[in-house]
Amino acid sequence: MSTQHSRSAARLMISPSVILLLAWMIIPLSLTLYFSFLRYNLLMPGANPFVGFENYTYFLTDPAFFSALTNTLVLVGGVLIITIVGGVLLALLLDQPMWGQGIVRILVIAPFFVMPTVSALVWKNMFMNPVNGLFAYMAKFLGLQPFDFLAHAPLASIILIVSWQWLPFATLILLTAMQSLDSERMEAAEMDGAGPLARFFYMVVPHLSRAITVVILIQTIFLLSVFAEILVTTNGGPGTSSTNLTYLVYAQSLLNFDVGGGSAGGVVAIILANIVAIFLMRMIGKNLDA
Repeated sequence: MSTQHSRSAARLMISPSVILLLAWMIIPLSLTLYFSFLRYNLLMPGANPFVGFENYTYFLTDPAFFSALTNTLVLVGGVLIITIVGGVLLALLLDQPMWGQGIVRILVIAPFFVMPTVSALVWKNMFMNPVNGLFAYMAKFLGLQPFDFLAHAPLASIILIVSWQWLPFATLILLTAMQSLDSERMEAAEMDGAGPLARFFYMVVPHLSRAITVVILIQTIFLLSVFAEILVTTNGGPGTSSTNLTYLVYAQSLLNFDVGGGSAGGVVAIILANIVAIFLMRMIGKNLDA
C-alpha cells in the first residue's frame, strides 16, 4: 500500500471523531453567536428581535465588565504566583529523601482531586466562617478579633481557595521536572563551592523554566473559567468585588434573564481567552525552542 493510500485511510478512520468534535464545539458556539445578536429575554418568550451589536455595546460599556475583567486578571495572576512559588518550594521539599515520602506526596497531591464545589464549601464553613471557622478560633485564642474573609477580602479569599486546589498540580509537574535534574552536576557545583542559593538560582530554576511555562499555560486556560468557587462562597459580591467574567456571564444570562446580553459576554470572554491562549502558546514555543 502506498504512502498516499495510508494517509487517506488514516484520515478516513479519524474523520468521525473530528466531525463529532467540531460539531460539539461549533454548534454551541454558533448558537451563542446567534443569540448575542438578539434581544432574548427569558421573561419575554417569543419576542426576540434582531438588535445587531446592541448587546455587545451594552456589555462592553457596563461598569461591571471592567470590574470583572480586572478581577479575572488579578485572580489568574495571584493564583499563578502562589502556585508556582509554592510548587517550586514543595517540589524541593518532596525531592529530598525522607521517611514516608510516598505518603507525604499523596497527601500533598490529594487536594487536586477534590471537587471545586466541595473545596469551596470546606473553606467557607470550616476555615473562613467568622463565628465557627478555624481561623476565627485561632484569632480568639490569640486575643484578636475574628476577620470575615469572604466579606472584607472576597477576591483574596477566592485566590487562596483556588490556589489550594491548583498547588498540587504545579507541585507534581515541577517535581517531575526536578527529578530529571542531573545530580552529578549538582554535586560538582557543590564541590566547586557553590552554595545552596547559587545552585538553586543558577541550576534548579533554569532547569525548571520549561515546566513552569507548561504550568502557566495549562493553569491559565482553566483559571479563566473559575466559577464554582465564586458561586458557592461570595456570589460575586460584595457588589462586583469578586465577580470574574465567567460569573458575570452567568449573572447576566440566568440571574437577569438576559440571554442575549449573556451570550454577547460569552463571545467576548471566548475572544479574550483565545488571545491569552495564543500569547501563551507563542511564549511556550519560544521557551521550548530555546
